[in-house]
Amino acid sequence: MAGDYREDPLAYGEYHDRPRNEGEEEYEGGDRGLIGDTYRKIRGRYTGQGTSGQPPPPNGGPDQGSGLVSGLFNTLHSAVHDIGSELQQKVTGRGKTSSSHTHSSPYTDQGIHDAVRNRYGSFATQRTGNDIKWFVDGCGYMWAVSRALEEARESIWILDWWLSPELYLRRRPMKNNEQYRIDRMLQAAAQRGVKVNIIVYKEVTQALTRKYLSPTVPRYLHSLLPRHTDKFSSALTGVGLAATFASLEYVESRNQLMDPVLPVCSSHTKHALENLHPNISVFRHPDHLPDAQTLQSSFISSLQNLSLSAKTAATLPLDALKAVYGMNEDVILYWAHHEKLCLVDGRTAFMGGLDLCYGRWDLNQHPIADCHPSNLNDTVFPGQEYNNARVLDFQDVSHWQNNKLDRTVSSRMGWSDISVCLRGPVVEDLRTHFVERWNFIYNEKYDVRKDVRYSRLALNQTEAGTYQQRPTSSTGPPGSYPQSPHPYQQYGQPQSSAQPSQQYQPYRPNQPAAGYSQQQSQGSGQHFPPPPSSRGIDEEEAEGGTSRGLDSDERRHHHHHHFEQESDQIQGSVRGRFNDGVQRMGNEFDHHHRLHGGSQEAGIPCQIVRSCSKWSHGVPTEHSIQNAYIDIIQRSQHFVYIENQFFITATSEAQKPVRNKIGAALVDRILRAARAGEKYKVVVIIPAVPGFAGDLKDDASLGTRAIMEFQYNSINRGGHSIMEMIANEGFDPTQYIRFYNLRNYDRINCGASMRDVEQTSGVNFEAAQQQYNDAVELPADYTSVGDDGQNRSFTTNRQDYNQYQQSAQQLSGRQELGSSRWDSVSECYMLGGQDIRSIPWEHGNNSEMEAFVSEELYVHSKVLIADDRVVICGSANLNDRSQNGDHDSEIAIIVEDPSSIDSYMNGRPWRATKFAATLRRQLFRKHLGLLRPQDMERPNANFEPIGVPNTYDFGSEEDQMVMDPLSDDFLKRWNSTAHQNTVAFGRIFHPVPHDDVRTWKDYTTFYECFFSKADKEAEGKEGGKKPAKYEWGHVVTENFPPGEQGLREMKDLLSTVRGTLVEMPLLFLIKEDIAKEGVSLNAFTEEVYT
Repeated sequence: MAGDYREDPLAYGEYHDRPRNEGEEEYEGGDRGLIGDTYRKIRGRYTGQGTSGQPPPPNGGPDQGSGLVSGLFNTLHSAVHDIGSELQQKVTGRGKTSSSHTHSSPYTDQGIHDAVRNRYGSFATQRTGNDIKWFVDGCGYMWAVSRALEEARESIWILDWWLSPELYLRRRPMKNNEQYRIDRMLQAAAQRGVKVNIIVYKEVTQALTRKYLSPTVPRYLHSLLPRHTDKFSSALTGVGLAATFASLEYVESRNQLMDPVLPVCSSHTKHALENLHPNISVFRHPDHLPDAQTLQSSFISSLQNLSLSAKTAATLPLDALKAVYGMNEDVILYWAHHEKLCLVDGRTAFMGGLDLCYGRWDLNQHPIADCHPSNLNDTVFPGQEYNNARVLDFQDVSHWQNNKLDRTVSSRMGWSDISVCLRGPVVEDLRTHFVERWNFIYNEKYDVRKDVRYSRLALNQTEAGTYQQRPTSSTGPPGSYPQSPHPYQQYGQPQSSAQPSQQYQPYRPNQPAAGYSQQQSQGSGQHFPPPPSSRGIDEEEAEGGTSRGLDSDERRHHHHHHFEQESDQIQGSVRGRFNDGVQRMGNEFDHHHRLHGGSQEAGIPCQIVRSCSKWSHGVPTEHSIQNAYIDIIQRSQHFVYIENQFFITATSEAQKPVRNKIGAALVDRILRAARAGEKYKVVVIIPAVPGFAGDLKDDASLGTRAIMEFQYNSINRGGHSIMEMIANEGFDPTQYIRFYNLRNYDRINCGASMRDVEQTSGVNFEAAQQQYNDAVELPADYTSVGDDGQNRSFTTNRQDYNQYQQSAQQLSGRQELGSSRWDSVSECYMLGGQDIRSIPWEHGNNSEMEAFVSEELYVHSKVLIADDRVVICGSANLNDRSQNGDHDSEIAIIVEDPSSIDSYMNGRPWRATKFAATLRRQLFRKHLGLLRPQDMERPNANFEPIGVPNTYDFGSEEDQMVMDPLSDDFLKRWNSTAHQNTVAFGRIFHPVPHDDVRTWKDYTTFYECFFSKADKEAEGKEGGKKPAKYEWGHVVTENFPPGEQGLREMKDLLSTVRGTLVEMPLLFLIKEDIAKEGVSLNAFTEEVYT
C-alpha cells in the first residue's frame, strides 16, 4: 500500500510501477490483483503460455492455437471491466455529482436528502422530554435488558449485528440464573403474547460466486443453446463458458473478500429462535449473493430467450454476468448491518456498542481467567463465552456448549464497551428506524414467501397491539418529518429550557418515563373499551323485558318491540362510532405525545442520527453521524474524548481511499487552539490490535495489518496524518492529541486445588468443565428442534461433572484457595483491591509465574464526549465503513443534558452536564483503576433500566482526581499511569504492538522467538522454526531470575499496574510497509478495511 497511487476508473486498480514489456497487450498488465492475474493464469492454462509476462509472437498476434480463446477472453475481460467500473462507483460513491448537504461544513460532500433537513441532515429532529442513563460494560447493561424483557407485554424489537440465543444476561449461570438466557426469555415473552421481531446481519458465508460456479451454471447455460446449433459453435461456446467460470473460480479461491469467514452464524440465530414460538420472527439481511429465488428470477429468466452462439457466449448480457458475479444492484458483498438496538413495548430503548452475543458480557475489572477448580458452578463464562479471538475465534457457534479454548492455559479477551437505555419522545424515532428497516427487508425478501409468520410493521399502536402508520403529507423519504431544521446550538444551551425531573420513579416497564404527568400517561398507551356489564341505564332497561303498562294491546306491543330493536341498533351504532372516535383521538394524542412529549414534562434533549443508504434501508444515503462528529468537534471549546474500536479518517483528499473527514475537523480545531495559545486536548482510546489476528506476521492477518496501516496513516504516518499536519504548522502534536490502548492481566488458578481434585476424583478438569457447559446450556432432559426442523432429545451426561464436584467439596479453605476467592486476581489493579504480592498460591500443575496471563482489553465502545457537555453514543466506528452512510448501517444518539453540575476545566469553574460528566468520569476512573471491582451478584442502580438513575459518588477523592480533564495534576496522573503500565506489561509479557518493534526483524526478536508456533514437522529440521517457548500471553520468565527471587521481582513490577490504561505504540513497525499490496489487498478490496 505504500506509494502514490492515482485514481483509477477501473474497479481493480493498476500496477503503476511495473513497466510494460514491448508489444505487451495493455489489458494484460492493467489490473492489480484480481482480474489481471486471473486472466494471465487462465490464458496460460488454455494456451500453454505461462504467467511470467512473456511477449507475444513477433507478428504481434496470438499463437495459432490460442486465437479463439484469447479473443474470447478479450471480450469477457472488457465486459468484466465495465462491470467493475460500475460497481466501483456504486460501492464507493465515486463519480457522484449530486450533493445535498446544506451544512456549511466543508467536510461533508456525500449523500442525498430530498426532505426538509433536520440538524446534521438526520431523518430525526432533536426531541426534549427524554430520560437516559449510561452503562459501562456488559454486566449492568445486560442485567437491565433482562429486566425489560422479563416485563415486556406487547412487543420486543431487536436489531443486532450478532445475537447469540444461548447468551446468559445474568451471571453466574448456575446461581439461579438459568431463566435469564436470551432464548428462554424470548420464548417466555412470546408465550405471554408478546410479538418478537428480530433483524440480524446475514454474514458473508461464501465469497463471490462459489455458490453458482461450475459445473452447475455453465452446464445450464450450455443447455440453452438451440437444437440446431452446429457442433463447432456448441463446442466453442462450451470452451468459452468453461473459461469464464474457471476464471471466476480462480478469483474466488484466491481473493475471498471476507477471510476468515465471520463466525456469527445468523442461520443458527434465526432457526433456534423461530423454532421456539410462532410469535418470534427473525429476518436475516442482506443477501450478499442471490438465493435460489433471486437466481431464478433475475438470472436464469434473463437467459430464457437468449440464443447463444460462440459470439453471444462471449458477450453475455451485463445483467446476466452481474448475477453470475454476484454484482447486481440488490446484492451486497461487503457491508453489514451494525446497529445494536432493543426496543421493549415501544417505550424503553437500549442502544450503543453492545450486541447481545457471545464475548460482550464483562465486568468493570475485566477478569480474563475463569478457571474454578474448587467449584465448577462458579464459572462466569460458560462454553463459547470463554473466548479469545486472538488465540482461537468462535468455532461452530451453533453448538454453543463446545469450546476448544483450554481455559487452564489460555486467557479470555476482556471487552470494554458502552451502551445507554432511554425513554421518551426520542424512542419514536428509534421505532421509526426499526419499522422502516423491517418493512424494507420484508418487501425485498419475505413478501414473496407468503409465510404467515412474517408481516409488515406500522407505527401507531392500536387496541389490538398492532401498529399502523399515520398518513403524512411529507414527500420525503420514510421517517423524514416535515419540519424546519434546528439551528446549531451551543453546548449546554439546548433549545428547551425545561429542567429535568428531579424525582426518578422505580422501574415499571408499563409506566411512562419519569417526568411524565399522570394525565399524559392516561392519554397514551392502550385503549380499553367499556366492559360489557356497563352499557348504560337506557340499554339496561330496554333489555329488561318488562313493560311499564302504557299499552297492553298486542299491536302496540309489537311496535314497541320493533322500536326497541331499532333503538338498540341505532344506539349500538352511535356508541361504536363514539368509541372509535375516542380511540382515534387517543391514537393521535399518543402519536403526538411520542414524537413531541407533553407540555408539562421536562427531560433531556436527544437526537437520533444514523448511517444508512439504499442497500441497507431503501433510502437515499444519510451520514448524519459523521456530520455530528465533525460539527461537535469543531465547536468544542476545551476537550474531546473519543473511545472507539477503530480510528481511520482523513485530513484531506490526499488520503484516498479514506473519505470521512473527522480527522480534518480534529486538525482544524487543534490548530485554532494552538494559534490562539489555548489549552486544548483530544484523548483517544482504541484497541492495540483492531481485529483478532493472532501472529501479525501471518498471511491470515493481512486484514488486521491493513486496518493498522490505515490507522497509523490517520494518526502519525504517510505525510497527511493528523499529527503530521499539526507538526507542519510548527506545533507539537503531542501537546494536543494523544492515543492510548487498554491491557490487563490475571492469574489462572491451575495450582494445587486443581491437582488435588483431579487426583481425588480421577477426572480431568477440562472434561468436567465440558460437562458443566452441557449442564448449563442444556437441561438434563431437553427436547430441541434443530436447524433442520427435526426434534432431538438431549440427555446430558454429567458423570464426570458430578464426580469432580463431589471431590471438590472436600477441599477446605486452605488459604482461601478452596472457596474460589482467588480464581481471578483482576481486582488487584482496581480501587480497594488486594496487593498482588499478598495473594496466596499453592504450587500444583504449574508454577505461579506460569499461571499469570495478559491480553489486550478490546475496546469496542463508540463514544465521543466534548467538554463534559455533549455525548455521541451508538454503534458507529470511527472509519469509512460506519461514517460514510453507504457502507455499514449504524445508529447513534446525541445527548445534550440541560442538567448542569459544578465542575472544573483547566483549573477554572465549569458548568458540566450531569450525563456527559458522569459518563466521562466513570470511564476515566475505570481505566485508571479508581473504581471498585464490580460485583455481578450485588446489582445496584447501575444495573437497572431507565427509571432508576445512574449512581455516582460525587465529591469522592477518586471523583476529584478525574473531575478536571485539563488540570496538570490529572494529566500527570493519566500519562504516568499509562507509561508505568506500559513498562510493566512490556517487560513481563512482551506484548505486540510495542514501540521497541520497528521492523519485522525486531518483531522476531521481541515477540516471535518467544510465542510463535511452527508446524511440528519443522521442529528440529535445518532452517525450521523452533516451537514456541511460552504459551500466548504468558510471562517471559527468562527476563527474571530463577526461583522465588524472579517471582518476587515479577510481582513487584506487576504491583505497579493500576487500571488498564497503556500508551499506544506509535512507532510500531514504522520502518515497514505493514500491509503490502498484492492479490488480496488492492484498490478494490481495501475499501473493506477502511
